[in-house]
Amino acid sequence: MAKTKPSKESDLSPVIMTELVLPSHTNALGTIFGGVVMGWIDISAAIAAQRYARSPVVTVSIDYLHFINPIKVGYTVKIKAQISYVGKTSMEIQVDVEAENSITGECRPATKAYLTFVAVDLKGLPTPVPPYKPKTKEEKGRQKQAEIRRKSRLSAFHP
Repeated sequence: MAKTKPSKESDLSPVIMTELVLPSHTNALGTIFGGVVMGWIDISAAIAAQRYARSPVVTVSIDYLHFINPIKVGYTVKIKAQISYVGKTSMEIQVDVEAENSITGECRPATKAYLTFVAVDLKGLPTPVPPYKPKTKEEKGRQKQAEIRRKSRLSAFHP
């Protein structure tokens, strides 16, 4: 049974996570392990996808990650995950990660990722998700770029 629309406008609201970088998250140089950041990215994106689909979701892919600014012990990490594209059973989630020096207040972008999730039923089989109709110029632009990435991903696996 296909779902027709999200149950609430809040189903499209971004997921905002905030994490404090502790010594256990860092390497010998005092910068965060990439895998820790990847875990936080996956969790925030999964919450956004599940909230939108109103069903369990599974991670299908994570596009490349480039760490553009270091995240150091003691920093605050701000993670924002939001819907960028919705297909029949899949969703792309854009995740932006920012590192904040809590002492100086300086914030810098740390990385960005695009994750694809598929909604599944209780048997683990793909299930339809509500259609997505972007409203704002920003949402429309995000969707257009996501469609380009989707074509590229699909062509890589189905030449």
